[in-house]
Amino acid sequence: MKKCLWLLVCCFSVLGLFAQEARINFEKYELKNGLKVILHQDNSTPIVAVSVMYHVGSKNEDPERTGFAHFFEHLMFEGSKNIGRGEYSNYVQSAGGTLNANTSSDRTYYFEILPSNQFELGLWLESERMLHAVVDKKGVETQREVVKEERRERYNQPYGGVLLEGIFKSAYKEHPYKWPVIGYMEHINGASIQDFKQFYEDFYTPNNAILSIAGDIDPKEAKKLIEEYFGAIPKGKPAFRPDIVEPALTQERRDTIYDNVQLPAVLQIYRVPAQGTDDFYAIKMLSTLLSQGESSRLNKSLVDEQQTAFQVANVPIDLEDPGLSINFGIANVGVNSGDLEKAMDIEVEKVQKELITDEEFQKLRNQIESNFIASNTTVAGIAGSLATYEMFFGDANLINTEIDRYMAVTKEDIRRVAKEYFHKGNRVVLHYLPNPTKP
Repeated sequence: MKKCLWLLVCCFSVLGLFAQEARINFEKYELKNGLKVILHQDNSTPIVAVSVMYHVGSKNEDPERTGFAHFFEHLMFEGSKNIGRGEYSNYVQSAGGTLNANTSSDRTYYFEILPSNQFELGLWLESERMLHAVVDKKGVETQREVVKEERRERYNQPYGGVLLEGIFKSAYKEHPYKWPVIGYMEHINGASIQDFKQFYEDFYTPNNAILSIAGDIDPKEAKKLIEEYFGAIPKGKPAFRPDIVEPALTQERRDTIYDNVQLPAVLQIYRVPAQGTDDFYAIKMLSTLLSQGESSRLNKSLVDEQQTAFQVANVPIDLEDPGLSINFGIANVGVNSGDLEKAMDIEVEKVQKELITDEEFQKLRNQIESNFIASNTTVAGIAGSLATYEMFFGDANLINTEIDRYMAVTKEDIRRVAKEYFHKGNRVVLHYLPNPTKP
């Protein structure tokens, strides 16, 4: 039995070495209209991912017209000059592929995963979205109802939309991150067709986008087709980028939110640097230490040993501007939120006072490396990573080298960022409680 286990360990070690050495090759260039193009060739399977990332998220919105970036994620599937209403999905599904999109505070991302013989279809669909999208009354009214229903569903979920909105509203007072990505419905309802058309003209331009393609392609042929479908799209004006700097917290802020939940929850929301900064990597490793896996510090102490929490986690929010790291816990039956908060504080204080053990540190490095490798094991993952690294860091090659930044983090760095950022003067604490019982 021991011999079998040893062989398994050896096999996984060898696979790990191969994964570390495997380099993701790509080619990057730019069209005359400013569209950045990234190509990764992988002919191992007849699949291709075609994606376009637009550098527009909720933070680019007018404060009186929030929710536009997310709204457009839906609206851009309504159709175009040459694609009938609702036919985007039909084209892709008929070709044996899948498609989707998502929006964050900082960007909007569209992608199709197709059989490689349908590569040109993906280019056509995305070029139509960029150049010929139909923004009309019927499409806007249809998607208004879709977004309203999505918002209702989110806000009726326990620990859902109300909680998420409360986090950002409490953590930011000046920066556009203070409003939710889904926005406020009164802003969507109050917008005119011209407002929507202007948003499309301002942000859905080639010079505000990255076309990232990964999979079974011939780069020479791909370049030819990309020029054919995207080369003639006019360049737009430089997109709006907010320059608001959120004032530093001078003391702890606290609030209580009541909602339709059964168990109290505690959120400790810490201000942290933007993604890609040196301290960001130490903070991400601290997050993994605190909450990844059943043996993580928060889970082992609060859930298993003390049984103070029903569920607990640390969630880092990676943002282009300074972001957040959130300790989140749901109290066990019979435990009040104050006791849960104290237990969470104790675990943070341990990291601030003592270096983690060598064994913990090695496990932590292994987890980080495993997560990094797993994120780039599919053509869709590779296309998304290449676009993300290029958009926010101007360096698509971080897909190969960002792991080095994590591996450069020391035990001392983890203790230092715990002290520097996870202190009471740099946080907002929310107690999320069941609605008071009414007689």
